[in-house]
Amino acid sequence: MTEKIVLHEYAQSGNCYKIRLTLAHLGIPYERREYDILKGETRTPEFLSTVNSNGRIPVLQVGDRYLPESNAAMWYLAEGTKLVPSDRWDRADVLRWMFFEQYNHEPNIATLRFWKMFVGEDNWTDAQKRLATSKKDGGDAALALMNEHLEGRRFFVGDTLTIADIALFAYTHVAPDADFDLKAYPYVMAWVDAVQLEPGHVEMSA
Repeated sequence: MTEKIVLHEYAQSGNCYKIRLTLAHLGIPYERREYDILKGETRTPEFLSTVNSNGRIPVLQVGDRYLPESNAAMWYLAEGTKLVPSDRWDRADVLRWMFFEQYNHEPNIATLRFWKMFVGEDNWTDAQKRLATSKKDGGDAALALMNEHLEGRRFFVGDTLTIADIALFAYTHVAPDADFDLKAYPYVMAWVDAVQLEPGHVEMSA
């Protein structure tokens, strides 16, 4: 890519980490711009008018264009590379798991992690208290489905790392932050290890 790449992010977000990990595997240079979401830095008039009118991060900036939504940014970066299969069915299967991540996985595991780590249970609203159990149950259901799929497999689609793995890895490997017990899902744990051993891997804290 010849255009300048800038990642507008909050470093402790798994959605932002997905894009960093994709960039690392592809060896694409980029700049990082950090925003403190707890201080409302993505809700300023400047951010809303320039970066993302939806007031959310991550946003991938390519030249003077801005692409919100983590999985869309991953697809933009990875299309035509080793991280997206050439087979039509496998490409669709990658998208299937990325949709699953955003619909079944992230809304439960990531949300509960954010509430526990950054909001604090002592500060939970009544609505958060009511929803916490369903978030935990939903996250465990997602992990159980992943575990079943991964039996006998190294990665989610085919036999090599794809952006489906990267999308699901981001919040799965920190799921214990939200009191999810990954030891109950041995195939998920083996997959986490396999992703971390891939050349080009970088840690969330890097």
